[in-house]
Amino acid sequence: MPYRRLPNTDQARIRALKAVCEMADKTDDIYEMPVDLKTLTAVRNFLPHLEAAHVYYKECFDRQSKEGHKHQNNVKTARLYVSHFIQVLNLAVIRSEVRRAHKEFYGLDPKSNTVPDLTSEAALVEWGRQVIEGENKRIAQGGIPIYNPTIAKVKVHYDIFLESYNRQKNLQALTERSLSELSAMRPEADALILDVWNQVEKKFEFVTPNEKRLNICRSYGMIYYYRTSEKLKAEERKACPLFPSMQL
Repeated sequence: MPYRRLPNTDQARIRALKAVCEMADKTDDIYEMPVDLKTLTAVRNFLPHLEAAHVYYKECFDRQSKEGHKHQNNVKTARLYVSHFIQVLNLAVIRSEVRRAHKEFYGLDPKSNTVPDLTSEAALVEWGRQVIEGENKRIAQGGIPIYNPTIAKVKVHYDIFLESYNRQKNLQALTERSLSELSAMRPEADALILDVWNQVEKKFEFVTPNEKRLNICRSYGMIYYYRTSEKLKAEERKACPLFPSMQL
């Protein structure tokens, strides 16, 4: 005996609710529907809101994903320039072209020649800012500018990254908010679907044969699943339709 299971995706929820509305539209007498008018009205009122929330979430997610590819390129470029600048600064210190104590302008440890961890975007935001400010402070005190790359070029790519970073955070916030709103609607959707399904099954519980009853219920959006053993038996019956005696 197959069992029913509530939809586990928003698209499936929408299809299930649409099915009962479509059946109602095809019915000449609404009072002949297996679903009472109160439930049907609730479904009709709720469905547009669920569809709109789903569309809005998908738009937010797609926009974030699309912008995300561009953003990652900006992240890589900014990380490359900031990292390379720090490496050149360290070499300048080793060659005594820049005083070791001046590394403090950049927030760097004067005793270390390593590059800070720039793995996270938050770290890149902070270190990029400190490097730009530090170079400007050192030059303001009469220091010779570092070239290849110049701080101006570093700043160009850092600013592009920073703008992209803030835009991506805003897009993520929109996506999260739209998902939260959609998630909040799922319990009501499931409750409506369950109410519809219970009424439909109650209406057609005496219809025979069983497969006919299931097909009628499916037309109202109900979803049935066969257990593995039941599915295998159904496939075996289809495989030998000319020999009923061989069917299991």
